[in-house]
Amino acid sequence: MTSHSQSPETPIVPGGLRSLPRNVWVVTITSFLTDISTDMIANLIPLFLANVLGAKTGIIGLIEGIAESTASLLKVLSGQLSDRIGKRKGLTIAGYSISTLAKPFLYFAGSWWWVLIVRFADRVGKGVRTAPRDALVANSIDEKRRGLAFGLHRAGDTAGAMIGLLIALGVVWATQSGSLTLERATFQRLVLISIVPAVLAVLVLALGAREIQSPEAKVAEPPSLSLHGFDRRFRCFVPVLFLFTLGNSADAFLILRAQERGLSVVGMLGMLATFNLVYALISGPAGALSDKIGRRKLIIGGWLAYGVLYLGFALAMTAWQIWLLYALYGIYYGMVEGVAKAYVADIVPHQQRGTAYGIYHAVIGIAALPASLIAGLLWQGLGSWQGFGPQAPFLFGAMLALVAVILFVVWVPCVEEKTAARTQ
Repeated sequence: MTSHSQSPETPIVPGGLRSLPRNVWVVTITSFLTDISTDMIANLIPLFLANVLGAKTGIIGLIEGIAESTASLLKVLSGQLSDRIGKRKGLTIAGYSISTLAKPFLYFAGSWWWVLIVRFADRVGKGVRTAPRDALVANSIDEKRRGLAFGLHRAGDTAGAMIGLLIALGVVWATQSGSLTLERATFQRLVLISIVPAVLAVLVLALGAREIQSPEAKVAEPPSLSLHGFDRRFRCFVPVLFLFTLGNSADAFLILRAQERGLSVVGMLGMLATFNLVYALISGPAGALSDKIGRRKLIIGGWLAYGVLYLGFALAMTAWQIWLLYALYGIYYGMVEGVAKAYVADIVPHQQRGTAYGIYHAVIGIAALPASLIAGLLWQGLGSWQGFGPQAPFLFGAMLALVAVILFVVWVPCVEEKTAARTQ
C-alpha cells in the first residue's frame, strides 16, 4: 500500500491484491462497513412493511421504486459535479454521511409513508456518493487491473452484507426463532445496532482516502448530461442496460416470494447470507477474469444466468428451491456488478467518468421505479384486477433479460477493451 497519491497515468507494477492502491482498499473497507449496517435492516424492510405495517405488494413496489428512482438524478448531477471540480472524495463522504444520518429514523416508523421518507433520504445519500466513488476507484488504478479493483470492491461490499445479515439472523433467532413474520421490536433493535458500523464507515473514508487529481480535471468544456460526446459503445450500452433493468424488479419481491413459499424469517436471513457469500467469492475472480478475456463476455454470461434463475424463481414449488436459486443468484451479481463498472471505465475517458457513472447508475435507478411497479402489479394487481400471481414478475424478468442479451450482442459495438486486447 503506497503512502502517496497516485496519478492514474502512473504505471503500476503487476501484482496481486497487496499492490492495489490505497484508495481501492479504503473504499472497499468503507463499503464493507456500510453494508454491514445496511443489510442488517434493508432486507427486512419489505417484511416490516408487509408483516408489521400491513402494506400490500403494490405499496412495497412503489416505495422501493421511488427510493431508487427519485435519487437517480442526484447520481448524474453528483457525477457531473465531480467531473467539473476534478475531485471525488468530498462528495463521496457527503453521500455516506447522509445515509448514516437517515438510518436511525427507521426506529420510529409507524406507517409506510414514514418508511418511504427514510428510504428516500438513504437513497439520496447513495445518489450523491456512488458516481464520485466509482470514479475515484477507476482513477486510482491502471486499466490492466481495473476489473480486479472493482471486483475487490464488490467482494468487500458483499462480505459486509453477509456479516450484516448474520448479525440480523442472530438477533431474530434470539428474539423470535422460527417465526414466519417479523416483529416490530426485533426490527427496532437492528436499526439501533446498524448505526455503529455506518458511523465507522464515514470515519474510515474521511481519514483514509486520498484525492486523485485527474490530468484532464477542470476541463474548459465540462461533460454534458446527454449521451452526445460519449463513445458509441457507451451510447448503445445505456438503453440496453435500461431494458434489462426494467425486468430486474427490487429484490424485495424475491424475499416476499421466499416467504410465500413458506420460508421463515430466520430461513430468509440464512438464504440472504448464503447469497452474499457466493456473491463475495465470485466478484474478485470474475473481475480478474474480465481483465484477461474482456468485460462483454462476463456481462452477457451474467445476464443469461439471471434469465435462467428468474425462470427458476417463477417455477419454484418449495422453500428449499427458493433458497438454492437465491444462492445461485449470487453468481449473476458476482459476474456483472463490478465488471460492468469496469466496462464503463474502459470505454469512457477520465474527464467523463463521473458523469458516465452518474448516467449508468441513474439509468438503473430510473428503471427501478417502473420495474418494481410492474412487478407489484403483475403479482397482486390493483383494485378489482387481481394480477397474474407470484410467478408473473419473474417470468417477465427472464423474458427481458433474454431480449437484452440479444440486443447487447447485435447492437452494442463489439470492440474489445484495450485491457483485453493487450492480454491476448
